[in-house]
Amino acid sequence: MAKTYSDLFAELRQSVKTMPLDEVKARFDARASRPVTLLDVREKDEFRAGYIPGAVHIARAYLEAQAEQKLPDKNAEIIVYCASGNRSLFAAKTLLDFGYTNVVSANPGFVRWKDLRYPVETPPNLTPAQLDRYSRHILLPEVGERGQEKLLKGRVLLLGAGGLGAPAALYLAAAGVGTLGLVDADEVDASNLQRQIIHATSRIGMAKVDSAEKALVDLNPDVKVVKYKERFLSSNADRILGDGWDVIVDGCDNFPTRYLVNDASLFHKTPVVHGSIFRFDGQVTTFMPWDGPCYRCLYPEPPPPELSPSCSEAGVLGILPGLIGILQATEAVKLILGQGELLKGRLLTYDSMKMTFRTLKLRRDPNCPACGKNPTIKEYIDYEGFCLGTAPH
Repeated sequence: MAKTYSDLFAELRQSVKTMPLDEVKARFDARASRPVTLLDVREKDEFRAGYIPGAVHIARAYLEAQAEQKLPDKNAEIIVYCASGNRSLFAAKTLLDFGYTNVVSANPGFVRWKDLRYPVETPPNLTPAQLDRYSRHILLPEVGERGQEKLLKGRVLLLGAGGLGAPAALYLAAAGVGTLGLVDADEVDASNLQRQIIHATSRIGMAKVDSAEKALVDLNPDVKVVKYKERFLSSNADRILGDGWDVIVDGCDNFPTRYLVNDASLFHKTPVVHGSIFRFDGQVTTFMPWDGPCYRCLYPEPPPPELSPSCSEAGVLGILPGLIGILQATEAVKLILGQGELLKGRLLTYDSMKMTFRTLKLRRDPNCPACGKNPTIKEYIDYEGFCLGTAPH
């Protein structure tokens, strides 16, 4: 005789442990000292109307396909809930069959939880268009809707709309970083187009910040572009950084500006994702102000001008800045999301001819004049003179 739904449900109640909501609430309150995973198996529209804060969402229909990705620890304590406590029983049984060892079903479910005025959170108010545009981000547990909201509220300042700034800006815009600042005084030249992919032949002669804005807004209308058609100088550094930025993506191509960026970032406590390129080689690192080494720890003294030619003098493989700029954009996104391990205290180098990456450890210099125990650089200096060796440190 075939089993009925009632028979199956009765068997589930015998094989799956249940937890009353008062105990669920107690475990929720103690989660800081005793981690627990709350799994919401309701449909997407139910979840968007409200959920228990911190819950992982996998609709019941997708549990078999997504469980191992979103719930990697099979020994973690998992409390499954739905609206009333029925679907969660079936979901809990599925997880047990998949080898999860510590699974219970909340009974009753979220409807009663809400009636009891227990904590409820609602997802970010993303529009249907944004849910579609960023759907691949939202599928990532490390990003999700909350992370996408952080990106949309994020503010990244790009110093330079050239070789490094071009790919970094495009990918930051595509990722949905809501505000991008562009600092560049130059105009688009034909020689730029070999590597500065944000610009176009039709925009030769246009200010780079205007050309870049056109490309970025066309790519993603969610993005606001703040333009600074000027060089980054001691005279305007405080004004520009005073506009409030989460992170600086440094695409500068000269040593005086790099030292200025370093000192200004320390004064304003703004992280810097540094990138540089030379012929076929590139490097990336992230400087966290007063937490890890700074640029002066890496390069206490600038190299002689004759040993540090620019790209216009030494040349550069056109594809190289694309890779380095994308690595910079990746660091900026991780920093905004608060996810992953940043390149703080590590220098990532890339040799395109040998197709090799190396990671070098960087140490904070306790005697660094900018970030050491007794810093002597407390205001902007003559950076051009410093790099030429004609001015004091």
